[in-house]
Amino acid sequence: MIATRLATIKDLESIRAIYNEAVLFTTATFDTEVKDLEDRTLWFKNRDENFPVILAEYKGEIAGYAALNKWSERKAYDITAEISVYVHSTFRGKGIGKLLVESIVAIGSQTQLKTIIARITEGNDHSIYLHERNGFQLVGTLKQVGKKFGKLLDVTIMQKVY
Repeated sequence: MIATRLATIKDLESIRAIYNEAVLFTTATFDTEVKDLEDRTLWFKNRDENFPVILAEYKGEIAGYAALNKWSERKAYDITAEISVYVHSTFRGKGIGKLLVESIVAIGSQTQLKTIIARITEGNDHSIYLHERNGFQLVGTLKQVGKKFGKLLDVTIMQKVY
């Protein structure tokens, strides 16, 4: 069984481990250096009710998380968030990503947000599909904007407007 809940400061080590796996082995993030607990603590504490973090637990273990992150530090963008979703490799293929996207989008609809942006690296067709299912529309593709694992990568931009 999969359950979601709001993350707490006590969950940061699990969140850090999931994110660092993505940093080291995937193109889901363009970060190339792992994050320490101090970094993730600062990331978590710089949030408010418009920018939540939720967890998915599978059989009692933290399997993944989703967050709504500030799109920009400029005040006029406070109504816009960027979605991020990460599922630990051990738990992929169990519907956890689907539940996380659905849940964080639903939570976002209860905030002051008007728009959620998704940046999805090429080759992640499943993520594009999950976002489409949750009302995101294709905005466009940025060509060769990142380089990871020695490869230039495109990024698809999707947007959900509430």
